[in-house]
Formats: sequence, structure tokens, C-alpha cells
Amino acid sequence: MAEQFPHEGEHRPASSEKDLQREVAELQNQSATAARLFDIRRIIGGLFVLYGIIVTIAGLTASDADIDKAVGVNINLWTGLGMLILGLLFLLWLKLRPTEPPEVTEEDVREQK
Repeated sequence: MAEQFPHEGEHRPASSEKDLQREVAELQNQSATAARLFDIRRIIGGLFVLYGIIVTIAGLTASDADIDKAVGVNINLWTGLGMLILGLLFLLWLKLRPTEPPEVTEEDVREQK
């Protein structure tokens, strides 16, 4: 694939500058989307919700013998509900305080030239 940008010392036409700025804006948008997608709060919250559902179902279907083993406490039910609440809190935190993409200054754009 041919190189798109001029070599060092060559002058870039004005339309090429606009193209570069447009490309930088597109890359910033993609980067921000990727940062939000892989936010650790989304991963932790999603896993806690998933495992919370599984453990809560195990607690709802627990037999009397299982409850007697835990000294009369349905530990799976309470642990599952706790995991669900924690996972939902992580996802709520993500919704209320989304990650802000880093701002790109003109100096950063100049460094890309």
C-alpha cells in the first residue's frame, strides 16, 4: 500500500490538511468508543450480574438439606442477591460517570505530521 502522507520537508496542500483533521477526528471517535467498550467497570459489573443470576437461581432451588448445611441460612440466595446488587451498582456507576476520551490538542496533531 502506498504511503498517504508526504515525506519530511514536503509541503502539504490545504485540502490535505482538512483530510488529516477529518481522519484524526474519526480516529478519536473510534478510540473513545473502544475505551467505553472495554471499561473495566462494564466487565466487572457484567460478570457480577451474570454470576449473581446463576447463584440466585441456585439459592432459589436449594433443598432443605442444603440450607441445613449452612445453619439455616440460604447462603446462595443471599450471596447471589449481593452479587446482583454489586454488579448493578458497577453498571450504574458506568452510566452516571462515563469515561471521557482524552482531548487532542493542536500540538498532538502537529506531532502526527
